[in-house]
Amino acid sequence: MNNICELYSIKNSSKSFSHGGKRISSFKDENNFEPLISIITVVKNGEKFLNETFKSVSNQSFKNWEYIVIDGVSTDKTIDIIKENQNWINYWVSEKDDGIYHAFNKGLSLARGQLIGFVNSDDTLEKNALNILSEYYKKNPDKDFFFGAVKKHWGILHGFKPEKISYSWGFYSSHSTGFFIKKTAAKKVGLYNVKYKYHADYDYFYRMIVKEKLKGIATKKNELFGVFRRGGFSSKIPFRKLLFEEIRIRYDNNQNIFLLIVILIYKIINNFGKFVKNKN
Repeated sequence: MNNICELYSIKNSSKSFSHGGKRISSFKDENNFEPLISIITVVKNGEKFLNETFKSVSNQSFKNWEYIVIDGVSTDKTIDIIKENQNWINYWVSEKDDGIYHAFNKGLSLARGQLIGFVNSDDTLEKNALNILSEYYKKNPDKDFFFGAVKKHWGILHGFKPEKISYSWGFYSSHSTGFFIKKTAAKKVGLYNVKYKYHADYDYFYRMIVKEKLKGIATKKNELFGVFRRGGFSSKIPFRKLLFEEIRIRYDNNQNIFLLIVILIYKIINNFGKFVKNKN
């Protein structure tokens, strides 16, 4: 990481490239009893809620963290907001990317913490989120990843039921704000597969749980990691595109073809109105 530009073959002369932040060589990890936690925020034109996200990170009661911001060349006031906060951001970069999961991979490649998690640019962390995470990390050394309870607009999502993964994606709380993985485990899983444009996190979790057989644990319902705001990236994609990509992810991961047909038919029947809407 001596030359961050070389990592992505970026030339400093590129008009679409800019970066900054503290970029200190040693982080706030002098306390050997506390893990260094890497928090990554991916953003593009997120001026509306970005300050709330930043505030929720900077106000953490747990102090041993680093913050990485990946911007996709925003055209609103996002860059201005980032620069206003760069005195405490460890590293930020603004450059063109190939979508949200490509940006996630950049963040993973830059993270140095023992634990790594994402907080989307319209979501927020609870003040004690990283404290709770640190305690679970120390008390569960055999676990590879952690799912914290997350508040969404209809209530609180919590728990982890890996046995449901073969037929449902509703087996965990949330990817943004709710999911943190050990860096050693993340290296085993690899990067997000960028051929999936909408739900590469599903593929990531499938490889993590089924193929790599990594072990995780969930916090209690009242141990909130954060708030997941309504209207995120996937909510703007037509249902049929999301559904077909979900089935493709299962197919690419060698799930039983007959089970996939059953899942597809069941979801079409139960979401027929969404399925026929905006079919073009």
